Amino acid sequence: MQNIYMNKQSPSCFCKVLRHLSLLTATTLALFIALATPSMAADAQGGGTAKFQSLDKKVQGLKQEVLDLNRDLFVLEEELLFPASTQVAVFLSMDVGKFFQLDSVQLKLDDKIVTNYLYTESEHAALLRGGVQRLYMGNLRTGKHELVAVFTGKGTHERDYKRGATLIFEKQTEPKLIELKIRDLQQKLQPEFEVKESK
Repeated sequence: MQNIYMNKQSPSCFCKVLRHLSLLTATTLALFIALATPSMAADAQGGGTAKFQSLDKKVQGLKQEVLDLNRDLFVLEEELLFPASTQVAVFLSMDVGKFFQLDSVQLKLDDKIVTNYLYTESEHAALLRGGVQRLYMGNLRTGKHELVAVFTGKGTHERDYKRGATLIFEKQTEPKLIELKIRDLQQKLQPEFEVKESK
């Protein structure tokens, strides 16, 4: 049934349907809670504690179902937009970061800018604590491709710092994962920018 539907509709159209379904489910839950709240309050004042607790459990159960549904819809949407055969994802992480404070990253794929990301202080702090950011996800045909990452920020002594790193890679039919890593070179007292394919 799903394959037949997908043949008739484009993935972007199907994703719009998924978004509308997710929004409809959330709206229905909100409406149910709004309608149930006055009667729950009345039951609580009238001594209907058991009814109140039972209704509260039902509401909590519905909330969890909506969260689960939204998660499933999100996963399905990603699978439709980024099939495994064409999927490429770029992740960024930092190791220590004493010699470089990241301000922004620009990504180019085959001479086309695909991402310009500007970091806040809290995002930078999260990366320093070991966080990993999915910087980009998209589709690529099979064959050779070039990724260029340009990092800008502050180096030692608050100097402006701009550095690029390049990776030429082969896209096969399985998903391609690429890692950007910023780390300190203690012996040179400067940052190192590494771009590599994840195993």
